[in-house]
Amino acid sequence: MKKIIVLLLVGLAFTESCSNGDALNNGSANTVSMNQQTLGSSSKDLLSDKKYTSMVIEVAYVVGYEPSVTAINNFVAFIGARTFKPNGISIVKRELPSPGFASYTNPQFIALEDANRTKYNTSNQIAVWVFFADGKSAGDTSTTLILGESYRNTSFIIFENTVQRLSTSSMQPSRSLLETTVITHEFGHILGLVNLGAPMQTNHEDTAHPNHCTVQNCLMYWLSESGNSLANLGSAPQLDAQCIADLRANGGK
Repeated sequence: MKKIIVLLLVGLAFTESCSNGDALNNGSANTVSMNQQTLGSSSKDLLSDKKYTSMVIEVAYVVGYEPSVTAINNFVAFIGARTFKPNGISIVKRELPSPGFASYTNPQFIALEDANRTKYNTSNQIAVWVFFADGKSAGDTSTTLILGESYRNTSFIIFENTVQRLSTSSMQPSRSLLETTVITHEFGHILGLVNLGAPMQTNHEDTAHPNHCTVQNCLMYWLSESGNSLANLGSAPQLDAQCIADLRANGGK
């Protein structure tokens, strides 16, 4: 049987371009550019309440690829457990028409965000964008599937088409469990893990797989699972003590 490796990818995309999101948000070009920075650079702002006391998550998805209610609730609970946002965490959902891509390249999903994102940082609220795509990653191969990718300081993508295809088999975890794992893993990178904006308190970065944890049962471990072994996930992985220590040292819980 062919082994399928499932990856949760961390990217390092950066762009200075402005977009028509300016008009949608009534923000300045500088406001928009604050959400177009290097991955991990907003770690402290996301974790603490020193600058931003609330957070808004813009959940955009192609028709038919909306994430499950359970996964989004788990995502909000994960954020609440690790960050200080006394004025709350809110979710804004937006349904988008399909751009018609069978697979998504990095430039394509960056352009899609720039054209459709409406929520940007304000004086006291930090904004996050996540897009649930109707196609697969262009980086997929016959033996490797990419489920998600974080690529900017407040942006990530979930390849929901692949997630749904994987979770239809009786040998795979439920859709909500797989979604929860992918979403929280990618958001962990945005929070600065591992060694990606939240300074390590102990050396636990996997040198063979940078920005991932060496602890195998940690959420931030480089997930390299065969298709069959995914069925062994009884619950979504949690952050290990070393990752939590990194977040706490950088302003989180």
